[in-house]
Amino acid sequence: MIFGTDKFQEIFTHIRENKLRTFLTCFSVSWGIFMLVLLLGTGQGLENGVRQEFERDATNTININPGQTSLPYKGLDQGRQIQFTNRDYDQVNRSIKGLEYLTARYYMWSNNTISYKKESGSYTIIAIHPDHKYLERSIPDRGRLINDRDIEESRKVVNIGKVVDKEIFRGESSIGKYLQINGVAFKVIGIFSDPKDERAESQIYIPISTAQKVFGGSDRIHNIYFSVTDADEEKSESIIKAVKKDLSARHDFDPKDERAVYIRNNLERYLKFMTLFRNVRIFVWIIGIGSIIAGIVGVSNIMLIVVKERTKEIGIRKAIGATPWSIIELILTESILLTALSGYIGLVFGVIVLEFMAENIKGVDYFANPQVDLNVAFGAIVLLIIAGSLAGYFPARRAAAIKPVEALRDE
Repeated sequence: MIFGTDKFQEIFTHIRENKLRTFLTCFSVSWGIFMLVLLLGTGQGLENGVRQEFERDATNTININPGQTSLPYKGLDQGRQIQFTNRDYDQVNRSIKGLEYLTARYYMWSNNTISYKKESGSYTIIAIHPDHKYLERSIPDRGRLINDRDIEESRKVVNIGKVVDKEIFRGESSIGKYLQINGVAFKVIGIFSDPKDERAESQIYIPISTAQKVFGGSDRIHNIYFSVTDADEEKSESIIKAVKKDLSARHDFDPKDERAVYIRNNLERYLKFMTLFRNVRIFVWIIGIGSIIAGIVGVSNIMLIVVKERTKEIGIRKAIGATPWSIIELILTESILLTALSGYIGLVFGVIVLEFMAENIKGVDYFANPQVDLNVAFGAIVLLIIAGSLAGYFPARRAAAIKPVEALRDE
């Protein structure tokens, strides 16, 4: 390529003489790169937001809730309410292979009076097994979380979210203090946080065995919640079928009954979203490359016009000894310079807009940290330079083929 200062001066002089035409050509290339960066960054922001929503819980989790039968089965009418018990939890824990963590949950949704001295409030209470902390990603800030011995001995102990700790204890050390839950004293053994789910920090966890005995839960549970090891969609579906088959045998409902139990496969939903975003990225690349190609075609057309306008000049150059390669080099350099410079400008503006979005669109659900991989961005610039070379090559080859005598006759 050309590195001579005089030749670059010649190129810039020619650009200044055709400011509007050059600006419009460069704008089309810049716009293509700008839109590609913006669309890729926005798509990444959506993907990051969805990932964060899923990261509130483990992504390989399965949640099973009892429902109401919609099909008759073995002489039993439809419309029967299914009720899970501790035996369902024990059976799943004992017979289903491939489980990573498992908990049953018993909810105390409303009319919960929580008090300590003069402070009181109403919070959601969830009775759990120890594995719950892995499924909900609870992190102990102080003290400890509920363990197996708490379950076995039905201890009156409680874990409270850091929001509950702040509102009820008002800065006082809460570990070892007794909290009144619906008039029953529970010892605070730990305060937890959940960076991925602030709502969880306003909840209270107690041992499930304690809740069932103290608050009239008998042996009932509201749902079964577990994660699978070596998670993939096929394995999770096979485990779901095994669990549903086992539950249908215990509760006498048709395994094909979709309403008898409600199953939320978090892994399946997660993989569907990731597939969606992969397809969106492909679509964005198609649009972006299409825009870039349109800009490159514009560059190529402009270079053809340049060759046409400078036919006589090129003829004079060749008449006084200029080689075909020097003519090709001149045209190619101008083409590459235009595409590379305009592409870089588009890239910079795209990154600036993404940074502005990242700073000003915080706390929005399903959207976080829009950004574009710089390797991808600079790869697009390299692609532009190659495309610019191709855009300039054919006009340059045409210029090199001009015969001096014919060029001098051109008007």
